[in-house]
Amino acid sequence: MSYDIALFRIETKEKEEISTNDDFFESTDNLLPFTEQQYLDLKQRLLNYDYLLAEETNTGLHFNHEDEDFGQALLTAHALYFTAAWGENSIFEVGIVASEFTDTGEYAKYDFQNGGWETWD
Repeated sequence: MSYDIALFRIETKEKEEISTNDDFFESTDNLLPFTEQQYLDLKQRLLNYDYLLAEETNTGLHFNHEDEDFGQALLTAHALYFTAAWGENSIFEVGIVASEFTDTGEYAKYDFQNGGWETWD
């Protein structure tokens, strides 16, 4: 079992909040893509947090971390997905990292298990 958190553009959050679609996140048509600069900045930030690029596929860039508590990350054109192991330490660490990534005001964190948004305020 895993714990999933995602980072989206702030505009995606605003779009989801007014949507009546229960399956909003199931379609990439609902998700605003990152700009090229945002994508590059997120990739660099993951590297700065000691995530290691493990694989590049057609779905995106897959990152691992030497410390299992930091889980894995997948950077796609539309979202940055963090996956934590189902353990208190891992969920905490991944949650903190995702929260810190909202500090520019460009992104919002979505916790799929709790169904809630978080932004840097």
